Amino acid sequence: MKSNKPILVIDDDVIDSMTVKRAIKDCNYTNRVDFARNGEEAFAYLNNEENEKPCIILLDLNMPKMNGIEFLEILKKNERLKRIPVIILTTSRSDQDRLKAYNLGVAGYMIKSMDYSEFVEVMKTIKSYWSISELPE
Repeated sequence: MKSNKPILVIDDDVIDSMTVKRAIKDCNYTNRVDFARNGEEAFAYLNNEENEKPCIILLDLNMPKMNGIEFLEILKKNERLKRIPVIILTTSRSDQDRLKAYNLGVAGYMIKSMDYSEFVEVMKTIKSYWSISELPE
């Protein structure tokens, strides 16, 4: 079953956010993409009843105010939000970061590639595995 719910991207880097948005478009996702620059903004979005709950969250780890691990620790304790799949999308190759993320129940841990075509492949993998909506071919 394909989901038409929005995708929430949590990343403080404007260029990375634009790259995610471009890759999502190039992968023919039809989902709306919403952005937050850190965990605090993401919780403001998620707790706003006017916003539809996202089908998936793409989360960076290294952000100001509230980083990705801090965000996950709070998210996974929230009964209303804890089942939203979270994919870590980061430059961190740290085994410690990966272990912390998986211990907090992330659905996946993907490394941001500097090569755009590799990044698009990551986004295609996310789309096919999580049954995110796409434009008909």
